Amino acid sequence: MTEKTVRPRSRLPVSARAARFFVLLAVFVCAACGLVYELALVAIGSYLLGNTITQASVVLSVMVFAMGAGSLMSKRFQARPAMAFAVIEGLLSLVGGLSVLLLYGAFAWFSAYQPALVLLAFLIGMLIGMEIPLLMTLIQRIRRQDASDAVADLFAADYVGGLIGGLAFPFLLLPLLGLPKGALVVGALNAVVGVAVVLWLFRSELGRRAYTGLGAGLALIIALLSLAFVYADQFEVDARQALYRDPIAHAERSEYQDIVLTRSLDGEDVRLFLNGSLQFSTLDEYRYHESLVHPAMAGPHEDVLVLGGGDGLALREIFAYDDVDSVTLVDLDPAVIELASTHPVITDLNEHSFEDPRLEVVNADAFQWLRENHERFDVVVADLPDGTDVGTAKLYTVEFYSLLRHALSDRGRVVVQAGSPFFAPDAYWGVGRTMKDAGLAATPYNVDVPSFGNWGFYLATADGAPELNVPDDAPPLRFLDEPLLAAAQVFPKDRRGDGSEESTLMHPRVIQYHQGAWRGY
Repeated sequence: MTEKTVRPRSRLPVSARAARFFVLLAVFVCAACGLVYELALVAIGSYLLGNTITQASVVLSVMVFAMGAGSLMSKRFQARPAMAFAVIEGLLSLVGGLSVLLLYGAFAWFSAYQPALVLLAFLIGMLIGMEIPLLMTLIQRIRRQDASDAVADLFAADYVGGLIGGLAFPFLLLPLLGLPKGALVVGALNAVVGVAVVLWLFRSELGRRAYTGLGAGLALIIALLSLAFVYADQFEVDARQALYRDPIAHAERSEYQDIVLTRSLDGEDVRLFLNGSLQFSTLDEYRYHESLVHPAMAGPHEDVLVLGGGDGLALREIFAYDDVDSVTLVDLDPAVIELASTHPVITDLNEHSFEDPRLEVVNADAFQWLRENHERFDVVVADLPDGTDVGTAKLYTVEFYSLLRHALSDRGRVVVQAGSPFFAPDAYWGVGRTMKDAGLAATPYNVDVPSFGNWGFYLATADGAPELNVPDDAPPLRFLDEPLLAAAQVFPKDRRGDGSEESTLMHPRVIQYHQGAWRGY
């Protein structure tokens, strides 16, 4: 570093010690904001696409690379570090603050989410990478010190800021403001702190035109972010509606997922989506739920466990049997239960099943609940989301099915929805292999549910593969009968299992099997 670069500046509005404190405070705040931008990119990817590992890997790798590129680029701006730092912070606050809305728009209207994610991650990473070298120069201009001491101070403030930003994101910003508005507020904070420090402490290094320009730029950035904040909710509504064919009748973001209920213009087709994945359509949900529940009820069924099924439609089929004594429903998200037990369309559809006194509802993770609970059940209905990411893949592992086996009574049966044998055959047959390795003997079967396509299930016991039958005491059914169940056990040659391996907690192959599936759907 040259003498010209490190010479102290005497015209500061405060003492050198106070000036260093404010610069380090700016480092702290900007680092916290930078980590929030990073986490926001990962979070929206998990919301929209569900694959947290892939999204986190893309964001982190691109941002780290871009930070290196930004550090090199900062050499070009060392002659005017104060001006350069203010401009970089202004751009970073604008790009980072708007990043969530930009990504949502790219996903909803242009089907260009992945390119937009890479571009935004690179821009944010590059701008973050330019910060520290410039701040190093600025802090040396306040008071010259050994480079190692300056680096230690800067990185200490940077890392502590990252800690605060990482904790504030899930525990403060998301609960209070939500993802889009949280990013916008952080962007505004980033702009105010980053630019204001330069305008105040280093105004002697800025010409009148630069000083006025930076002030106007800061005002413009705050105005743009404020305008985006005001219209963020409407933007989210419009973007969400663009994702769905029918008008949205209800939408909310719970602690765990995005919940959307749509209703066709004629009112005949009501659909529930969780994180964009269809859960049911009123036009044909009875096909799915009759096929899921009734073969499992062709045996003892006094005590029933339902894992998932928060819409209450599996409960409707179960409560049609008068000799059911108790049903325990374990579903992670209380918001889904609340919707299914209060929304008039869904309560009519599930026949007010949540009001049945035989029901106990537990809001918990199914895997953890099975580990901690030692009750045994005559029937277990696993109506769980497909194992497409880390959070759901554990529900399709040898370990999980081993817990299910231990939860069965002596003649107990378990039925598992296992995805589409046509669109995701490797995942479907992998579930069967995984159940076998867990000590469950399973009978595969598949039916057609038009809104889903071809759909598959497994009925299993611990004592041998069970026969598929409609129970003698079954209520009148619209879809299921004995001939259909016989036909349901036939799979076409091009969709018969031929080599899928088991999935475990340490090797969740089910995620891999789902990747690249659903071509042509």
